[in-house]
Amino acid sequence: MKQPRLTLLPSASIGLLFLAITATSATAATAATGSLTAYERERAACLSGQSNQDRATCLREAGAARAEAGRRGPTNPADEATLQANRIKRCAPLPNADRRDCESRMAGAGTTSGSAAEGGIYRELVTRESAAPTTPAK
Repeated sequence: MKQPRLTLLPSASIGLLFLAITATSATAATAATGSLTAYERERAACLSGQSNQDRATCLREAGAARAEAGRRGPTNPADEATLQANRIKRCAPLPNADRRDCESRMAGAGTTSGSAAEGGIYRELVTRESAAPTTPAK
């Protein structure tokens, strides 16, 4: 009597199969929880020390951003009209003369250096004004 033959997959094939199943599950989970994954990325940066804040503040901010995103719903940060409106809002509390300069900087005039990771973005615009000619005292 002939014995049935059992064929085993090589361990590499099993590993690839497991990896494919895991990747498919992760992709589905990511699609279902878009804001959750953003929170998880921010939280991971906090825990690894890669943020520019102390751990407690970073975790608190990540949680607050997640809660706010849940209240507002999905947003599109690439929407240029929204970005421009936010730039103008930054300048609103300033006096009129300073506000015009601020709006020019936010529109890209002048020079920009730094980043949020470095602690802030520095924008500089030099405006030269001519002084009125003075008459010598007699």
